[in-house]
Amino acid sequence: MNLEFLITALVVVLLPGTGVVYTVAVGLSGGRLAAIAAAIGCTFGIVPAIVASVLGLSALMHAGALAYQIIRFAGVAYLLYLAWQTLRHSGPIALLDADRPQKSFFAIARTGCLINVLNPKLTVFFLAFLPQFVAPGEGAVTAQMLAMGAVFMAMTFVVFVLYGAFAAHVGAVVLKSEAVVKWMHRMVALAFAGFGLRLALSSR
Repeated sequence: MNLEFLITALVVVLLPGTGVVYTVAVGLSGGRLAAIAAAIGCTFGIVPAIVASVLGLSALMHAGALAYQIIRFAGVAYLLYLAWQTLRHSGPIALLDADRPQKSFFAIARTGCLINVLNPKLTVFFLAFLPQFVAPGEGAVTAQMLAMGAVFMAMTFVVFVLYGAFAAHVGAVVLKSEAVVKWMHRMVALAFAGFGLRLALSSR
């Protein structure tokens, strides 16, 4: 596993995406422990994409238009659902509302996991990303890809926890105003809707 892979993987993980937005939103409202739960969910949501890439299933999905479209629009629907739930104050930052039941850490992790599982572009990404760093003569290709996938997951977890911890600190300081809370609900909802629209309009 070379330095080029580690640097590239870190850059990819640092780039804001749906998982980052979700973890930050949860961290803002629920604190560090809730953010850790979100990070765990988002991290484990990568597992199907990595396994599919290693087994070559993502290539079949990429070639099979119907399967790809079904997963893609399921992902779009879920992101739009999260946006709507956030606007209704029962989505990722619903923990800001004291009069609503607090979500369990399992529910928080489950949502994070589904965000990644229902993103078909993730499997196509890993299919294109991991093989670039396979080194001939350094062991079985499958073992190398699984090892890189594990490292990518570890990076994802650490970076997302840091994002969430920072968001939790910010939330404890600034989210004491009702106006700010309403603004945050709208911004997070807009972010999820934007990601959903981008996924809907994207090509493979």
